[in-house]
Amino acid sequence: MTKVLLADDHALVRDGLRHILQNTSGFEVAGEAADGAATIALVRSTPADVLVLDLSMPGRNGVELVKQIKDEMPALRILVLTMHAEQQYAVRAFKAGASGYLTKDSASAELVAAVTKVAGGGVYVSITMAEHLAQSLNEPVEALPHHRLSDREFDVYRRIASGQTITEIAQELCVSTKTVSTYKTRILEKMQMPHEAALLRYAIRHKLFDENEDL
Repeated sequence: MTKVLLADDHALVRDGLRHILQNTSGFEVAGEAADGAATIALVRSTPADVLVLDLSMPGRNGVELVKQIKDEMPALRILVLTMHAEQQYAVRAFKAGASGYLTKDSASAELVAAVTKVAGGGVYVSITMAEHLAQSLNEPVEALPHHRLSDREFDVYRRIASGQTITEIAQELCVSTKTVSTYKTRILEKMQMPHEAALLRYAIRHKLFDENEDL
């Protein structure tokens, strides 16, 4: 029996995932969490084989969560299930220790296949994401400006590019507006951009973020 943990801030998403897995032979949903802190507490208290993890929960950047969980629970396999179809997120997630990357528009059968593959010690990437990753191989070898950003800075950059205000970002990340402003300053400095408008133009030019994504 493969024991699975679910971490997503949307109850409807967790309900759907639980329904799919519990109606498939060989799976047991052992626990659920709705934010970063609860996810850490869950993996510490509940033995499991696979964690299905959303990247955009309140309080913590998903990639940072992957790193911390793998540091504390190296045997726990992590399948990222997210709205982010950009290869930048997949690359960062795998570098942090994830074993699979699946977008939320995937069919239920693919979810089962992904959890099964990851639980068995393999690596899973959806066909769509595999195509994105293959295309990224054609990028210049030298590091692009956004590659200099930390995972948290990249997350803040994504939110700025989507049109969120400093206050909105602070509320969603559970930090102060001063902290977000500091991140914004670091992003501008690391990317050597003069102002926010330049960041937006860069994001559009390099197709970093899905303009239709739902934060």
